[in-house]
Amino acid sequence: MKYMKLGSKPDVFQTEGNSIRFVTTELATDIVITVGDVKFYLHKFPLLSKSSRLQTLVASTSEESNEEVDISDIPGGPAAFEICAKFCYGMVVTLNAYNVVAARCAAEYLEMFETVDKGNLVYKIDVFLSASIFRTWKDSIILLQSTKPLQRWTENLKVVNHCVDAIATRASMDPSEVDWSYTYNRRKLPSENGGDAHSWNGVRKQQTVPRDWWVEDLCNLEVCLYKKVILAIKAKGRTGSDVVGEALRAYACRRLFGSLDHAVSNGLDCSKHRAALEAVADLLPAEKGSVSCGLLLKLLRASCLLESGEAYRGELVKRIGAQLDRASVSDLLMPAESGDDAMYNVDMVTAILEEFLLQHKINGGEAKMQEDDDNMDVAADNVIASSKLAAVAKLVDGYLSEIAKDPRLPPEKFIALFESMPPLSRPVHDALYRAIDVYLKEHPGMSKGEKKRLCALMDCRKLTADASAHAVQNERLPLRVVVQVLFFEQVRQSVAACSAAAPARSLVLPRDDGASYGGSSRSATTTATEDEQWGGGAVGAPTTSASGGDASSLRSVSQLSANKSGRSGGGDRKKAKGGAVAPAPARRVLGKLWSGKASSGENSGSDDTSESPAGFLNLEESKSTRSRIPRHSVS
Repeated sequence: MKYMKLGSKPDVFQTEGNSIRFVTTELATDIVITVGDVKFYLHKFPLLSKSSRLQTLVASTSEESNEEVDISDIPGGPAAFEICAKFCYGMVVTLNAYNVVAARCAAEYLEMFETVDKGNLVYKIDVFLSASIFRTWKDSIILLQSTKPLQRWTENLKVVNHCVDAIATRASMDPSEVDWSYTYNRRKLPSENGGDAHSWNGVRKQQTVPRDWWVEDLCNLEVCLYKKVILAIKAKGRTGSDVVGEALRAYACRRLFGSLDHAVSNGLDCSKHRAALEAVADLLPAEKGSVSCGLLLKLLRASCLLESGEAYRGELVKRIGAQLDRASVSDLLMPAESGDDAMYNVDMVTAILEEFLLQHKINGGEAKMQEDDDNMDVAADNVIASSKLAAVAKLVDGYLSEIAKDPRLPPEKFIALFESMPPLSRPVHDALYRAIDVYLKEHPGMSKGEKKRLCALMDCRKLTADASAHAVQNERLPLRVVVQVLFFEQVRQSVAACSAAAPARSLVLPRDDGASYGGSSRSATTTATEDEQWGGGAVGAPTTSASGGDASSLRSVSQLSANKSGRSGGGDRKKAKGGAVAPAPARRVLGKLWSGKASSGENSGSDDTSESPAGFLNLEESKSTRSRIPRHSVS
């Protein structure tokens, strides 16, 4: 720390108690200066030779007052006046970053200018500030902090402006030119992480100064001062928006997030937290991606806890919606507002999701496509939009799994949040199945109708093999869902068998009429009766699925079964009349499932009558009927 000594005479100021200061000299004191509760017994000549204000005050006092002057309104109080008095006596005075602002304001109050005496205190302090304090990084920060109690005086003297400009200038310098002390604890440097600090030939590498080296030191500033510094740094235009965003993140963690929950839960005064929130929100860089989505969500959570204005929330929601694909599930878990029985603020997340879909022009479930497919820029934008949509859908499914643990979450909010995402954004429904399973587990009192609505969100054809295996054994699912899962799993296996046989059929030569020798084709008039029979039970089923289990695949499976039956012996032909896709083990599992569910009376209502294994047998009969349609082949 820089300091300056003024005067050469020894310090002869004495203290008597806490309220008396006097000078031990042979001459008797002839003036009393009162500063608050402290009285200074001094001599007129050294004081009046330096201070124009004291000259005026002494001249205006009457002889009856015994030359007593009251200057209790002097900035800096007794300590600052003592520095000025010692300077008048020529005693040694030490100035540093902690006391120089108070001394400067007191000297201004006493009018210790060059016009009164050459080399007066105001001039010497100004030289010390410009030549020493403003050239030192940490001293500038300390001095700026010390200006808070003397805000009115420091603003008039331009001390704050000069100090802010000095800090902003040094923060905007090229990091390669930084050679002074600073604090940097957020991320350890490579050498501190055990990395090799030497190059391959043994020459020590020069330590690289990070671009955000100044971030932590500024976190000690009060909100109003911090805001001035950041605005000055942004005005100089030499600091990247990502560095400014990192500075705001560090300040918010220090001044806002660290103690907010404790203050709110204990009913403490949150005015400082509210001021920090508003300052950080106002200082956010306009550049997209300069601030992480996690920080924006934490600020939104803080605004909900502090019940800040709708303007701040609306702006934060817009910025979050622009980069929602970079968020995490934990950041979305915002507590519900007061008066809400639920644990989490689902409505706020729904609003963010709507903003994301609006900004990315996603309507009706698909990203906005242009007519010109040859435009490479448009195609690239569509790919990016699709990848963001898939990431957000994965994020929403993870969020659904977390909020499903809330026993007070109504199913309407769960369903509404799911339906806010386009259907094509979820190629796989494993995460959704997990969320539904958690919700069913935490809400055992749901009615059959509510369970049916909830499970209708899931497409059984989009479950992976592992999820299907779990769903088949899940007793919390309705029977109709278990039957569908098992059916489509068998369809998947049959389609895989078809794919394995495809290379052999691809070697057949084509005929002139477009058919192929040795191949077979079905009439185009055959319809997907499987889809018709499962239409009432298809759980939100789209026309296609990630595993290929669409209507055309089901017809291919039926055809394959018929072909296999035609090539088998007489005993096999009798079995082919059944035309069942599911093998014997699957039928045994279905039989056990039905007997177990029927005995417990879980699905004994009229709604489940058409969903029994009898419906599955009717499906098999329809398949066998279609398998008897003549095939067209060359003999």
